[in-house]
Amino acid sequence: MTRPLIGILGGTFDPVHVGHTQLAQDAIAALGLDRLRCVPAGAPPHRAAPEAAAEHRLAMVRQAFAGMPVEIDDAEIRQAGPSWTIRTLERLRGEMPDASLVLVLGADAFLGLPTWHRWEDLVRYAHLAVANRPGSDLDPAAMPDALKHLFQAHQSADMAALRDRPAGHIVSFNMTPCAVSATQIRAALRQGRPITALVSVPVEKYIQQHHLYT
Repeated sequence: MTRPLIGILGGTFDPVHVGHTQLAQDAIAALGLDRLRCVPAGAPPHRAAPEAAAEHRLAMVRQAFAGMPVEIDDAEIRQAGPSWTIRTLERLRGEMPDASLVLVLGADAFLGLPTWHRWEDLVRYAHLAVANRPGSDLDPAAMPDALKHLFQAHQSADMAALRDRPAGHIVSFNMTPCAVSATQIRAALRQGRPITALVSVPVEKYIQQHHLYT
């Protein structure tokens, strides 16, 4: 059975920037994804509330990923309560029972998994794909013990194996270096500095039109 391989990329996207789109492109290419589901968070439980309203963040995400094999999923924004990743994976597994789901994470997010709600259950619903900067492979010695045990139990170097089962592997892939951050962009806007190289043209125009982050 050839399973569709669907990536899942979450985040606050406050605002969405070139680092996000580069990560999406790298994940699609490195993992061989059939498509990627982008899921903007509504009420992220692990950080302060986003500065931009949900409808603005959603609109910017739609513009940033236009033309890419990316589907925009607004369920977390529409739902009540915190945007638990496990809750989203449970929903997507119900929607796509025959697909292989791959949750795409940055290395920093992966190392912080033990603070997430029901984090050990994530591999029951999806594979985990951790984006590394070139030359900086994940080091189990740097992981908390519980995360190290999960990593060692589920680690795989075989990208092709992601299609063999619907969930359960942890893989890593190299991402193109990109130092852009949403914090940096918001600070630049507050200070009246240009953000032309940090976000796509449509996103920059949207921010200006709606006077966001000023």
